[in-house]
Amino acid sequence: QDDIFERAGIRRLSPFTVPMLMPNGPAAWVSMDLGAKGGARTVVSACASGAEALALGQDLIRSGRADVVVAGGVEACLHPFTIAAFAQMKALSTQSVDPEAVSRPFDVRRSGFVMGEGAGMMVLERPEFARARGVRAYGTLAGSAVGSSANHITASDAEGQAFAMELALRDAGVAPADIGVVHAHATSTESGDLAEAEAIGRVIGSHAAVTATKSMTGHMMGASGTVGAMAALLALRDGTVPATRNLDELDPRVDLDVVRGERRTGQWTAALANSFGFGGHNV
Repeated sequence: QDDIFERAGIRRLSPFTVPMLMPNGPAAWVSMDLGAKGGARTVVSACASGAEALALGQDLIRSGRADVVVAGGVEACLHPFTIAAFAQMKALSTQSVDPEAVSRPFDVRRSGFVMGEGAGMMVLERPEFARARGVRAYGTLAGSAVGSSANHITASDAEGQAFAMELALRDAGVAPADIGVVHAHATSTESGDLAEAEAIGRVIGSHAAVTATKSMTGHMMGASGTVGAMAALLALRDGTVPATRNLDELDPRVDLDVVRGERRTGQWTAALANSFGFGGHNV
């Protein structure tokens, strides 16, 4: 619509421009489609939005304000302006020889992330309500935590990330030793990957199988937190942790068991999914 405005003027703008642009639009459309009247809330915490939406949904169910919550994240960000903006702040990868190998979390040759688009939605239910409906649960959202690093507008530090992870484990009643799978936020930036690796090592240790699916999907921004939680959930259900793509040489500063090459199979009971966003949002 901005291109139309610049090219043809105000009278060619769609009357639906504002509903298409407003951040609460997706939640509003979903509520209308489902007839959901318990509140159509929009969480805006950059790349942690999808994960924070799940945490909000959990809070609504725990407080008794809802029996069922549809929560998740969506993103449609691929536009020359957005790409240029991230490129100017040196966050995007500068590699161009092999596009399929550009997104390489934890690899010594990583040079930034690849932007992607997508959506992820999950249905959260009160256990007794789900049993009454006779549905099969994929798993349990046992705990969550939302924190802020409060130190930089575009960076999240290991201390803030570790604090949020510790709070989530405490909320879930799960010990670090119980975590068998970690879905890392791992965008493929040097500072971000190293901070998260330090935080995971500090809180969980090096025993868990770590995966970073942004190596395959790119960074879906506001959708990435929900998609990451889904990947962690399915790893538990299917007993399979996907390998991190393009991880040819693990950065020696990353002291973690990052799954690479071939998928990892096994049986685990608990997983942790990290999401961190510009502004210091840690979920």
